[in-house]
Amino acid sequence: MKKFIFCICFVTSFLFLSAQDIPEALKNDFSIEKANLATAVKNQGQTGTCWSFSTTSLLESQLLKNNNSNINLSEMFTVRNIYLDKATNYVMRQGAAQFGEGGLGHNVIEAIAKYGSMPEEAYSGLLPTQQEYNHSKLVNELKIYLDSLLKHKPLMPHWQKGVAQILDKYMGAAPDKFNFEGKEYTAKNFAVEVLKFNASDYVNLTSFTHKPFYETFIIDIPDNFSNGSYYNIPMEELIKVTKAAINNGFTVLWDADVSNNGFRQKKGLALYIDPVKKVAADSFTADMPEAEWNPAIRQKLFENLTTQDDHLMHITGLVKTKEGKEFFTVKNSWGNIGPYNGLIEVSGPYFAINTISLVMPKAALSKEFLARLKLK
Repeated sequence: MKKFIFCICFVTSFLFLSAQDIPEALKNDFSIEKANLATAVKNQGQTGTCWSFSTTSLLESQLLKNNNSNINLSEMFTVRNIYLDKATNYVMRQGAAQFGEGGLGHNVIEAIAKYGSMPEEAYSGLLPTQQEYNHSKLVNELKIYLDSLLKHKPLMPHWQKGVAQILDKYMGAAPDKFNFEGKEYTAKNFAVEVLKFNASDYVNLTSFTHKPFYETFIIDIPDNFSNGSYYNIPMEELIKVTKAAINNGFTVLWDADVSNNGFRQKKGLALYIDPVKKVAADSFTADMPEAEWNPAIRQKLFENLTTQDDHLMHITGLVKTKEGKEFFTVKNSWGNIGPYNGLIEVSGPYFAINTISLVMPKAALSKEFLARLKLK
């Protein structure tokens, strides 16, 4: 997952964004069609943990929607647990597996079901001397440790303790119990009793033409270390269900490629631009013409490794330009960068050509659509 190297100070305040909290610049440039509740923009710092920040943001929005609970959840508690899972996967595959900072949305869903969750105030993943995240040394030391283990067989007993010690060194130890609103919880109890979390409440979706539609398949991308499967549907339908979800008050986790000349956080816009076309900053505007897309182009770009899953974000709303062009409002995790304070407006063509996968609440999907997926 993409690292943001400019690293603004970590956001310590915790508010939530609603229609009333939309940046004035965004309201001036666009007509706000839908603005769903979302927590404030954070900064993942120098880490590849966008998958945790974005999916956690999705869960926080669901809490706001379901019971108006404004809870700042710990991204790094989940990250810590996923590092443990990745270490086991790497060792059991004898080093023939991905080991790094990346992950996908379904990893967060699975981790909370397995390990639970906790508020940020209980576990920030920052040491007392830190104000921003940086996992470069952490991941390097973990990798060295795991590779050293594999040089000696049989494995030393209780090798996982060494992983936990490295995580403690760089992220601090996670508490076994913590207090929240006057009551003591474990992470698992908190997820069940406070969050009312159920992994089956979320659905993974994607769209590629090399696999049958309305069936699941494992997306072959490096960060899918846990072999998560996704329901495959036509791209036109993926766009339709995403817009319907947003219009019905839900938000959506978005996994996409942002390493192209059309994604410009500092301009607050993502547009599908011909890769060889040079567009000056002053010509890069919301209503400018975009390149044509279709499923065949999309598939080709994926298979020749142009389109890759290098960043996950959180879709929270819909806007239109004065000319009537529609955009998805997307919450990023790079701090308050750009004219819209960390939000970015993503055009339909950009979404169509660059989307890798989505995670959305099952409740956002119609009964007819769920029936096609053979889901209840």
